[in-house]
Amino acid sequence: MLKRKAEKQLVELMGYFPAVAIVGPRQVGKTTLAKMLIKKTKKPSIYLDLELSSDFSKLMDAQLFLEQHRDKCVIIDEVQRMPELFPLLRALIDKNRMPARFLLLGSASPDLIRDSSESLAGRIGYIELTPLNITEIKNRTNSDLLWLRGGFPDALLAPTASLWQKWVSNFVKTYIERDLPMLGMPASPILTQRLWAMLSHLHGQELNYSNLARSLEISVASVKTYVDFLEHAFLIRRLRPYSMNAKKRLVKTPKLYIRDSGLLHHQNAIYSYDDLYNNILIGNSWEGYVIEQVHQLLADDLKLFFYRTSDGSEIDLVFVKANTVVATAEIKHTSTPTLSRGNTISINDLKAKSNFIITKDSDDYFLKENVRVCSLKTFLEKYLEKI
Repeated sequence: MLKRKAEKQLVELMGYFPAVAIVGPRQVGKTTLAKMLIKKTKKPSIYLDLELSSDFSKLMDAQLFLEQHRDKCVIIDEVQRMPELFPLLRALIDKNRMPARFLLLGSASPDLIRDSSESLAGRIGYIELTPLNITEIKNRTNSDLLWLRGGFPDALLAPTASLWQKWVSNFVKTYIERDLPMLGMPASPILTQRLWAMLSHLHGQELNYSNLARSLEISVASVKTYVDFLEHAFLIRRLRPYSMNAKKRLVKTPKLYIRDSGLLHHQNAIYSYDDLYNNILIGNSWEGYVIEQVHQLLADDLKLFFYRTSDGSEIDLVFVKANTVVATAEIKHTSTPTLSRGNTISINDLKAKSNFIITKDSDDYFLKENVRVCSLKTFLEKYLEKI
């Protein structure tokens, strides 16, 4: 098993909170991680998968069943299938409060987060398990393959390209036709598929809700609702513009990214390195891949934005801590990067102490006094935690 970065944080949460929730998309490794940690800690436990009718039926009288196992860690997988459990869990925790009494696994939706946070406030800690990060794969595979195939373990580690393609195709079909409706997605599967296809072509671009609404022949309000849902389901990410400089005319719309590069490539029929390097999408694909890798390892007190003015000055990433810009980063696929005039203006506008150009595999060096060039892996392992 690949060692996950989330493991350390999860152990910390389980040592304090009576309930811990691991949320994330399907097939990302939530169940594997939970079982491995329970085995490692040697804590008595019981595992229930609410997609199995036999396990679901055990909780028909949930209070009786859970009280019989009060001294164990009860792992409840796909907990979103039984939201009525949350008030009961609160009552049981208050009667017998001890760390790691419940470990809840779920493919998050707005309802799951709202129900669990409202019912278990002060009693639950959350952790998001993401697809694999470049710092986690070690010697099992290489970073180029991670970019091409994405970070879902079964996709990345598939023994052949053909099996990877089949896995991704089945994953997308199942997620849109079964999982999203089950999580509460209000759009029909056919409409969701059309929206998903459109969003994949907008990857790395500013998100225009009105254009999407016209293309789909639905209201802007509906588009925003559906996009919100896809973000809660961990499929997309919206990067907000940084707008603290009142003297500048700044772009105010977010940029849209498909979070997993493998899902993006599948949707655009990119199945090999040749497909990727001959596709106009390559620059935006690399940008989104870098942003997702950075986001996965971002400290809680750091927020990410992009910066763009109406006259074209821009920088890909703005790192903000306590309302102060502490670093910027421009993302370049080339190994011999340069800064554009607009990049330089943006760096001067933002006045960050640290500025980076993140590349695929360049050396680590200063391009100028306050601008460092380095590879993505070097940035993640050497510089991100110092920002």
